[in-house]
Amino acid sequence: MQAVILAAGKGVRMRPLTHDIPKPMLKAAGKNLLEHKLDELPNDVDEVIMIIGYLGKQISDYFGHEYKGRKIIYVEQPELLGTGKALWLAKDKIRGKFISLMGDDIYSREDLKQCLAHDWAVLAQKVQGPTRGGRIILKPDGHLQEIIEGEHNHEREHLMNIGLFVLQPDIFNYELVKLPDREEWGLPQTLVKAAQDFDVKIVPASFWLQVTDVNDLKKVEEILKSRKSRLLTL
Repeated sequence: MQAVILAAGKGVRMRPLTHDIPKPMLKAAGKNLLEHKLDELPNDVDEVIMIIGYLGKQISDYFGHEYKGRKIIYVEQPELLGTGKALWLAKDKIRGKFISLMGDDIYSREDLKQCLAHDWAVLAQKVQGPTRGGRIILKPDGHLQEIIEGEHNHEREHLMNIGLFVLQPDIFNYELVKLPDREEWGLPQTLVKAAQDFDVKIVPASFWLQVTDVNDLKKVEEILKSRKSRLLTL
């Protein structure tokens, strides 16, 4: 099975740390963000396609073409035109069911396995109160109906898209959806179109760390160290 990691962004909100280092290569708890991600991939994943762009040579030079027995293929994204355009660059390399995930967020192997139990899936975070991102609207059967981008503030708990998807090659049969007033094409919005024809399951996350700015990186460092200590004592 393949995993596609979207790692081409400039990490503007992480500056000055990302002036000379691509955001996915920033370190926390002794490993860079990509290493944390690769180490959580289930054993079924034997090939990784990395979409690289900003300072991407640092990524390819560091990892080479193999990481702990997993083959790595690199695809360059010369223009940052959204997650949809990024994934579509890997279209001709996809062989079957695959995972797509962000290059700077940290997920858990357990959640990945839960997602892979389905043909199509979205990993989602339960949130409450003010949030920003893609709010997930469910069908009565618990599958995906809509993802609404923007600012949200709800007293009741709801689900937000966190950028990890289990997809089939059929996704490439749909026309990419352009985001309003932006030169970007969104993967979540395109997946909503596919959800009209396929049942896309929503899987609540048990562990997710988002790295947006420098303060997030400090928090992630503490959480990962604490998590590692707990795992060592089990």
